[in-house]
Amino acid sequence: MVLPALNEEVSIGSIVLLTKYFSDNVIVVDDGSTDRTAEIARNAGAYVVVHEVNKGKGAALRTGFKAAADFGADIIVTMDSDGQHNPADIPKLVAPIIDGYAEMVNGSRYLSHRDKNTPIYRRVGQTILDTATNMNSGLKITDSQSGFRAFAASTKDIFRFSAQGMAIESEMLADAGKSGLRIKEVEIGVRYDVDCSTVNPIKHGLGVLVMVLKDIEFYRPLYYFTAPGIALGAGGLIMGAHFLHEFILGRGLDFGPTMLMILFIMIGTFMALTGILLHSVSAIMRETKAV
Repeated sequence: MVLPALNEEVSIGSIVLLTKYFSDNVIVVDDGSTDRTAEIARNAGAYVVVHEVNKGKGAALRTGFKAAADFGADIIVTMDSDGQHNPADIPKLVAPIIDGYAEMVNGSRYLSHRDKNTPIYRRVGQTILDTATNMNSGLKITDSQSGFRAFAASTKDIFRFSAQGMAIESEMLADAGKSGLRIKEVEIGVRYDVDCSTVNPIKHGLGVLVMVLKDIEFYRPLYYFTAPGIALGAGGLIMGAHFLHEFILGRGLDFGPTMLMILFIMIGTFMALTGILLHSVSAIMRETKAV
């Protein structure tokens, strides 16, 4: 079990104690906390790794995965340390991996659409992030921002762990999708009465969305540039055909719409070619990394 933690002295002790019932080893990565998180986690029986300065959740997970591998873990479970998740759900998360049905399991609050506790503003933002993440990863995940997940230990090297903030959840799904991992979702519960996050949810959501869009821009440029470019260029050509028909009938052409048609065709062509070029570059880079 890997628990990334930042200033979680209120909840970390009880989380570690509860998690020990379901996990052979509990690893707490104290990511630059300024409170007693590391001390309390250690006293509760966790193996604690301390980042002297805050490096972000991605770096904390990288450290945790490495520590879990050093312990010889077959399955690595990640969970937030603020008490929102119930460690009793761990057996449900690891079951598909143990049974050989998956290499990664995502705990979902929305799998059966029964979660009534999520505030409406969070659900709207969640839907936007789920859609963008699924476009980028090629998956159909119902809870892209879940921090409660299980992984076969053999998958640890496919993840970049480069996202600085909470966008790591979407980044890991993108890496998993690109690597062709078998991914399952299981239903989990969540508590919002213990949410002590200091991150503004709007700021968090926009940060994740920007990261996902940047990822799409490089890894899926045919969707990000080429497809919209073709649509824009096609719209311009349709306008051009209409204007040509009007011209043949002896009617005049309006300057404004004509310039708009030309603009659509030029921008659409540029976007389509840019997408194809970026797709080729990203394919070459992936092949280079694979060598």
